[in-house]
Amino acid sequence: MTVAITRRVSPRFTECELTHIERIPIDLEIARAQHAEYLKTLEQLGCEVIELPEEPDLPDSVFVEDTAFILPEVAVITRPGADSRKPEIETIIPALAPYRLLVHVSAPAALDGGDVLVLGKKIYIGLSTRSNMEAVEQLNCTLEQYGYTVVGALLTDCLHLKTAVTRVDDSTLLINPSWVDSSHFQGYDLIEVDASEPFAANCLPIQGKVIYPTAFPKTQKRLTQRGYDVANVNLSELAKAEGAVTCCSLIVE
Repeated sequence: MTVAITRRVSPRFTECELTHIERIPIDLEIARAQHAEYLKTLEQLGCEVIELPEEPDLPDSVFVEDTAFILPEVAVITRPGADSRKPEIETIIPALAPYRLLVHVSAPAALDGGDVLVLGKKIYIGLSTRSNMEAVEQLNCTLEQYGYTVVGALLTDCLHLKTAVTRVDDSTLLINPSWVDSSHFQGYDLIEVDASEPFAANCLPIQGKVIYPTAFPKTQKRLTQRGYDVANVNLSELAKAEGAVTCCSLIVE
């Protein structure tokens, strides 16, 4: 069974880190209700949902994706780029340990899991304000034994690589080409977001469906016209913290 590791919304969520958007008021209770609906959607799609307790002193900790990424062979524990987020890994380590051998990113490398896009045996790392080339170099050494190649991809005007591009299926990516150079992904079928919906490139494929925000109907139409079965979630309050659908879970298959 597919396992989704998640974490409850922190009571200090309104103090989240922001990099590329302006701070606007977040309704904590609505954020929690939307997160609960997200978990319900994962369960309805057949996932076993593990919900870790809230972290009262870690505002961004609901975004568990940034603490790790999971391969068939190992799980990589990251080293988040924002100092306020580095302690988040401490409770992720025991949560992932039952499922995978763990390997760790160490200083001077910085890496947010939101900057990691795994496409087969090639791993792309977004070179962002949160992740650096030292992470690319470390991961190449660490993961070479498993047959992976790790490359960096420069970003423009967005927080993470998966703000700009995500996997829809094994041959198709959803992309905002204004934020990452599409030439990195030659050989893939690229679905471009509608120009009026720049934040629409983040989706989460689960069990034959695509979890996708309600906020981007024009881009969603491009997905459904290609035959994808979309499961909508409203994450408007989490989006105010630069969150999206991949950010709130670690998927173990």
